[in-house]
Order: sequence, then structure tokens, then C-alpha cells
Amino acid sequence: MRFGKLTVCALISAIVMMFSASALAYGIMVKEGSTGADVVTVQALLKEKGFFSGEEDGVCGKDTVEAIKKFQASEGLEVDGICGPQTYRRLDPYDNEKDIATGRPLYVHATAYSPEETSGVTAMGTAVRKGIIASDPSVIPMGTRVYIPGYGEAVAEDCGGSIVGTIIDIAFDTHAEALAFGRQDIEIYILD
Repeated sequence: MRFGKLTVCALISAIVMMFSASALAYGIMVKEGSTGADVVTVQALLKEKGFFSGEEDGVCGKDTVEAIKKFQASEGLEVDGICGPQTYRRLDPYDNEKDIATGRPLYVHATAYSPEETSGVTAMGTAVRKGIIASDPSVIPMGTRVYIPGYGEAVAEDCGGSIVGTIIDIAFDTHAEALAFGRQDIEIYILD
């Protein structure tokens, strides 16, 4: 008897649903010397708003710190050159009260993956790409839209044997981006 990927994922999820990750509040912290996906995101947002003209290289150097300071001054924030949660909330055009107010918060343990670590196809038959997550269908059903601070909107289109309870796997386009994200305890918002 043959089972589809979705059926197997749902069956595994139902059997081991009692296991869930502990979760903590999400917080971004980009300061001089920081590296990784959060830095790339902050650099891209600063560039979009006209405060940063350098390369989005994932390294928070003096140019990035100066751009953060200029942005903070323009917003009337404390000018310390550190992009923490308060600065980031002002910087991210998608991280606004409307997205949060219309969504149901959920604390999750998030890991990351890319097409390079998989067959390149999700459980729903779509390509693994940025903008999708793997989730436990009993917690976040397939097709559900979610908002992830610092990442943006995503749709649950995948699942996996180790994705149970409040664990999600966030898709990135490259292995390097997935590695930079690593593992984080974050708060996401269920939009559907």
C-alpha cells in the first residue's frame, strides 16, 4: 500500500504530537561585528529606505552601523547604531501592527533549509524556495499563511518527520542563507 508524503507526515505528526519545542520571544540584534541572515535583511531594508549604499554582504561593519544610526535619528529613536527589536519594528515595512494584530501569535522553534539539502520539492509538490515553511500539519495546516518577523510572509507547503509540534523549518534559496539563520526560538503570526 502506498502513502503520499502528506499522509505520512500527518501520521507521524499525530503519533508524536506530544513532543514540542520550548519557545522564547523573538528578538533581532544586529550590531557591529554581527554576521548572517539578520544582517543581510537589515542591510536590504536600510538600502530600500535610502540609508545604506553598500553591499548586502551579511557583515555589520562601520558603514552598516552608520546607516543604522542615520535611520534611528530620522525616526527619533535612541541613536546607538544597534538594530534591536524597537529599531527593527520601524525598519521592516512588513513588521507592523496590522500584520501582528490580524494574526494569531505562535511561539515556535525554527530551523532552516534550502533546496540543496532536499529533493527540491515540497510535500505539496511545489519547489522548495524562500517563502515557504515546513510545519506539523496538525499545528499549522498545509496552505496556511504565516508572518515571520525578519523574514516576511510564508506559506506552509512542506512537512517532515522531525517537524513535530511547534517546530517549523523555514525555506531559504541557498544553503548559506539557511546556515546563517541556524536555529532560533521565535514568535510567528498565523494569518489564515
